[in-house]
Amino acid sequence: MPVELKERILIPIHFSEVDVLNMVWHGHYIRYMEDGREAFGKKYDLGYRDMYNKGFLAPIVKLETEYKRQLTYHDSAIVETTFIDDRAAKIIFDYKIYKVSDESLVFTARTIQVFLSKDGELQLTIPDFFEAWKKQWLQA
Repeated sequence: MPVELKERILIPIHFSEVDVLNMVWHGHYIRYMEDGREAFGKKYDLGYRDMYNKGFLAPIVKLETEYKRQLTYHDSAIVETTFIDDRAAKIIFDYKIYKVSDESLVFTARTIQVFLSKDGELQLTIPDFFEAWKKQWLQA
């Protein structure tokens, strides 16, 4: 059975994040996903600085989102970030954002990141450091 790598973090909703309708502006969910990726990276040693120190950048090249419900001022949310293993030279994360008060699912998303060398060259094969990372973390 494959190992599932995931991290969950708590995000408080601030006044500055809501619009005149008291709903979180849709663009802030992208920042919440970034917070989730950073927390995942800290937990599993796959942060942006870790990759940069190995000689690579990992920009997002695809983003899919689905808004299901609204978050409002004074809500808190749980951002769940899950690594999706793939055979290609890319990093895939799935996200679920839940409203804490009633545990309802409010948002889902997926990002795909590719590897670039520090000089911007697209890497078509999995970098050695990422292959080693996968062996370390994905073995049951």
